[in-house]
Amino acid sequence: MTDLIPHIPSLHDDALAQRLQARIDSKTKPLGSLGQLEALMQRLGLILGSETPLLKQPQLMVFAGDHGLAARGVSAFPPDVTWQMVENFLAGGAAVSVLARQHGLALTVVDAGVRHDFAPRPGLIQAKVAPGTADALEQPAMTADQCATALGAGRELLATQPGNVLILGEMGIGNTSSAALLLARLADLPIADCVGRGTGLDNAQLARKTEILGQVLARHPQARSPLEALQAFGGFEIAMMVGAVLQAALERRVILVDGFITSSAILVAARLQPAVLERCVFAHRSNEQAHRLMLEQLQAQPLLDLGLRLGEGSGAALAWPLLESACRILVEMASFASAGVSERQS
Repeated sequence: MTDLIPHIPSLHDDALAQRLQARIDSKTKPLGSLGQLEALMQRLGLILGSETPLLKQPQLMVFAGDHGLAARGVSAFPPDVTWQMVENFLAGGAAVSVLARQHGLALTVVDAGVRHDFAPRPGLIQAKVAPGTADALEQPAMTADQCATALGAGRELLATQPGNVLILGEMGIGNTSSAALLLARLADLPIADCVGRGTGLDNAQLARKTEILGQVLARHPQARSPLEALQAFGGFEIAMMVGAVLQAALERRVILVDGFITSSAILVAARLQPAVLERCVFAHRSNEQAHRLMLEQLQAQPLLDLGLRLGEGSGAALAWPLLESACRILVEMASFASAGVSERQS
C-alpha cells in the first residue's frame, strides 16, 4: 500500500518568504495590522509559489460513507441519514449547498462507500468501495485491499479536478467515532478525551459511545501505524480524503480543511508525509471537544471559532472568503510608494 503514498517535498523557501513579507509590510497599513490575515497571505503565497497568488477553480468535495460501527448506537441519528443527506446535498438543500452557491464554489459529492445506490446525476461521483465499512468492534473496518482502493481512488479523483484549491467536506453517520479512534491511537491519547457528542448525544449516549470506542481500541492493539489505524477504524470517506489530500499536496494545491472528521484525514496524511501540513489552511475550530486536541497535534491555527459542529465542509465554505480576501489584498492593495503615502517615521 505504501506505493500509493507519494513523496511530498517541503515548500521551505526563505527567499520567497522574505519577498512575501516585504510585499505585505509595504502595504498602506501599520506593520502587522492585518493580524492573522497576514499569516494567511504568507501561507497562500508559499503554497502557490508566488508573490501574487491567485486562487483558481476551487473544488468543494464532500466525501460520503457509511460505518458498520454506527449500528451500535454511537450516533444520535440512524445510518440511513447518510444517504438521505447525500440526496439533500445533490438537491441543493444542505447548509454546504447554500454556502457553495453563495460563494460560487463547485460542489461535488463523492460516494466513497454509502449503503445506498444513487441514480447518476451531475455533481455526484460514484466511487463506492463497498456499501459501508465493517463493524470495527468485530474486525478491521476495512480490508487492506479496500483501504488501498480508497486511497488510490482519492488520488485519482483529485487528479481529474481542475483548479488549485481543494476544500474538504464529509458525510457519514458514525464518522466522529472513526475520527476519535484515529486521534486516540495516532496521538496516544485517552479515548475519553477524544470522544464528543457528534450529532448531539446525551450524557448516557456519550458514555456508551466512549465505552464502545474503548473496546474497539482494545480489539485492535496492533493497529499502530497511520495506515494500520486507518484500516482498523475506517471509514471509506476518510481514507478517500487521505488519498485526495496526498494528491492535492503533491500538486501544490491549497487544502482548506473543515472540522473534526476532515482533520482526522489530515492527521493520517501528515503522519505519512509531514509536508502535507504546509499546504493546509484550517478553516475553524469546531465545537466537537476533541477538535482542539486534533488541531494541537497538527500545530494548526484555525481561522474561525464559531462553535460549529455540522461538518459537510460548511465551516470551510464559510472561511473561503478569507482566503480570497488575503489574495486580493496581497495583489491589489497599494503600497506606500505606489499610493504616495508617507511611511511611519523610524
